[in-house]
Amino acid sequence: MSTDDLNTPLGVEPKKKKRFVLPVALVTRGVAGLLGLCVAVFAGWILFVDEPFGGEPMVVVSADTRPAAPVPKGDEPAAAASAPASTAQKPEAVALPAASAGRDKAAPAGAQTITIIDGSTGKRQEVTVAPQSGKGDTKIEPRSIVTPGSAIEQRLLESSRHGAIPKIAPDGTRPSDAYARPIKPQAGRADAPRIAIIVQGLGIGANGTSEAISKLPAAVTFAFTPYGTDLERWVSRARGEGHEILLQVGMEPLDYPDSDPGPQTLLTSLPGDANVDRLQWSMSRFQGYVGIASLMGARFTATEQAIAPVLREVGKRGLIFFEDGTSPRSAAGQVAGANNVAFAKADAMLDAVPTATEIDLALARLEATARSRGIAIGAASALPISIDRIAQWARGAEDRGIILVPLSAVASRAKTAT
Repeated sequence: MSTDDLNTPLGVEPKKKKRFVLPVALVTRGVAGLLGLCVAVFAGWILFVDEPFGGEPMVVVSADTRPAAPVPKGDEPAAAASAPASTAQKPEAVALPAASAGRDKAAPAGAQTITIIDGSTGKRQEVTVAPQSGKGDTKIEPRSIVTPGSAIEQRLLESSRHGAIPKIAPDGTRPSDAYARPIKPQAGRADAPRIAIIVQGLGIGANGTSEAISKLPAAVTFAFTPYGTDLERWVSRARGEGHEILLQVGMEPLDYPDSDPGPQTLLTSLPGDANVDRLQWSMSRFQGYVGIASLMGARFTATEQAIAPVLREVGKRGLIFFEDGTSPRSAAGQVAGANNVAFAKADAMLDAVPTATEIDLALARLEATARSRGIAIGAASALPISIDRIAQWARGAEDRGIILVPLSAVASRAKTAT
């Protein structure tokens, strides 16, 4: 019994002490206010703090291109010692040595030459930075360094309603010759068996395209579809590595439309001029290729009435027509011969069964064909397993007496009109 129970009169309940409870509404308002304060601080940081790189790491390099003041004779060591550290040390990855800058005879006094390297493509470009007369600002004069195989010749282009497409130059130069990979004659190996390998389906998947460019030797020919993104960059990179390029054009397969190559597919149901227009759409997607390859197309290439106008257009533009040999009923070879169109056909589809063992066996059979006939052509898809096995085979091909060549070296050539 407590003291309050003794002192409280009978019949009167003792008063209970109330416990202090923090109101829920007050807690909610406090949390909301704190969050609002955080948002206000963050918004103020964005509005009033100059941070254009968003916290990304960056390096600031001095680019003072003003001509150095003349140094009295005999004081060179002292002048060098007193030079600021920012100008005394230049980053080796950017600035060229003074000797290389001196190669540009047209560069004005006090000019500097830097090399810019594109991290995605590896393309290099020299830029001359020269001070303008009587001013402290600078003038930038780009001087392109053309990577072998990267230049697109304007004389080989013609305008169409879809964009630029290939043509034979006024002097008779064909794109199939201008963009062909040069082959250096090898002493004592004129009769060595030659093999051309074409990897198809590039340009759609970035990973597969990058793997092919990184792993396969330059003599392997690449066929790009017209449907990928950033095609010009991929093609430029492949050509910069020395690969010959083909353009794959969607053509009607036997089970169309269940199997559909993509937009602007050439169809047997269309008139010849409509298919030529669709062909020109594909031709305009990128430049620098030596020829055209079919994408699917078993029904289209087997229909002479459909394939003939297309092949005449290919020949008219100085290109090679290549087919992978998967359609036994194709009439492309006969039509190409009748219309004086440069032509090549694969002897084997190397990854018809896409396993390492079967691809290795197909490569061995292709090598045997080359030894008996002198020339053999293989085609493959841009599958990771196909790229790996072809790369492995190519590393030992030269030791076995095989010369790996681009498609233009083994294709039949069109006769030049006299």
